[in-house]
Amino acid sequence: MIGLTSFITRDPPMLPKLNRGRAQFVLSKIDEILAWEQRKEAEKDTRFVELGRYLCEVRAGQYWRLENLKSFNEFLERRFPESRRKAYYLMSIHEHLPPQVKRELKQVGWTKGLELAKLARRDGQRFDCATWLHRARVLPKDEFRREVEKELTGKETEPWEIIYFKLYKSQIPVIEQALETAALMLGSDRSRGYCLEMICADFLAGAHLQDGDPDVLLRALSSSFKFLPQNQRQAFLQIVNEQIQ
Repeated sequence: MIGLTSFITRDPPMLPKLNRGRAQFVLSKIDEILAWEQRKEAEKDTRFVELGRYLCEVRAGQYWRLENLKSFNEFLERRFPESRRKAYYLMSIHEHLPPQVKRELKQVGWTKGLELAKLARRDGQRFDCATWLHRARVLPKDEFRREVEKELTGKETEPWEIIYFKLYKSQIPVIEQALETAALMLGSDRSRGYCLEMICADFLAGAHLQDGDPDVLLRALSSSFKFLPQNQRQAFLQIVNEQIQ
């Protein structure tokens, strides 16, 4: 229980003195930038450095108390109702990148700035900002992300993209159950994207029967069979034998 009790103290730290004038100014600047971002979606990256700096100051000075909120997290929930992740990304950029890099970041966008912050957090004073800023300027976003991941992990990564499509709430349980079943068959270490690929491949194997190639379906069934536990294999074979007879 040492780890759970080490944070308990008889003398809690003093709250920072609330500078109401400065707090009001910073809170108004955050609202101004967020409103501007909504109006100027095409140029939303140009003020992200400033926004990250102000957010860090709100957290350090507890300016959220000016609005009678209970925590910085509650403050972010109001300003970023869709996702607080972006706010923490911007703060990470402000905290980890040196000033000479932040001055150039408006040219490359906040998503590339986040990748640069990962490198700066790892390398500290050894961060080669000139080289990586140049790469950020000339490389497309996805390619630059792969370069950073390769630098951090030492591994080549396959190009990827996020695909969005709408689902009705009534469809979600069926899809979730299919993905969970595939994960049990293929291994829990497999990504949901890989499980979805296997589900689609199995469907296509069945669809190819109309082309007169039953071996495709046979290979799909054989692949699925080997992932079944022993007792389910026996049950499956019994069903097949009953169908044959």
